[in-house]
Amino acid sequence: IEKRDDVHINTVEEAMKQMLLDGITDVIVQPTHVIRGIEYDQLKEAVLERRSQFEQVRIGTPLLTTSEDTDEVLQAVMAEIGTIEKEEAVVFMGHGTAHYANASYCQLENTFRALGHEHVYVGTVEGFPNLDYIIGRLKKHNITRVHLMPFMIVAGDHAQNDMAGEEPDSWKSVLENEGFQVTVQLDGLGSFPETGQLFVSHLDKAETIPKDNFIL
Repeated sequence: IEKRDDVHINTVEEAMKQMLLDGITDVIVQPTHVIRGIEYDQLKEAVLERRSQFEQVRIGTPLLTTSEDTDEVLQAVMAEIGTIEKEEAVVFMGHGTAHYANASYCQLENTFRALGHEHVYVGTVEGFPNLDYIIGRLKKHNITRVHLMPFMIVAGDHAQNDMAGEEPDSWKSVLENEGFQVTVQLDGLGSFPETGQLFVSHLDKAETIPKDNFIL
């Protein structure tokens, strides 16, 4: 963004330093991560490096922290997609991570099943399940049409290129080459009102964290 638009966005470290200069004493940090992965851990580390310089520092939790959070987001997403026919499936692209939190993506798919959505699959760009694994399962269930959608806060580079791009290695291209009819919906989770409401509720909870702690 800085290179393209000449707009500088502070890193976490820069933001913490600026708050000190501005005389801020109490800090609440609300992450906009989907799961508790590597980037969430790095955020905590960056914030806690300066914890002693403030009277109080509190950190909220990512989007999908509780089972209730997950149910609410998944129901909102599926309400947007609507009815899925017998020969159709929805494939979500998550980011994926080498962090143990990657198991969350398998849990997401299981939650879709528990909510009654049998033909929904969750894959990742940088973890497991990958696209090859999902394609095998689509063929096993005689799926012919696939609806692609990112499972990320914004439909950024991964969604625009790795998922929906025209390059031969994009998910869309690979699925089409495997004989599937593919439609794409480029709506990140952040476009759903329920997502914003959950982040606000996590921020509200963070305000209740006792002073001797920093996270729920």
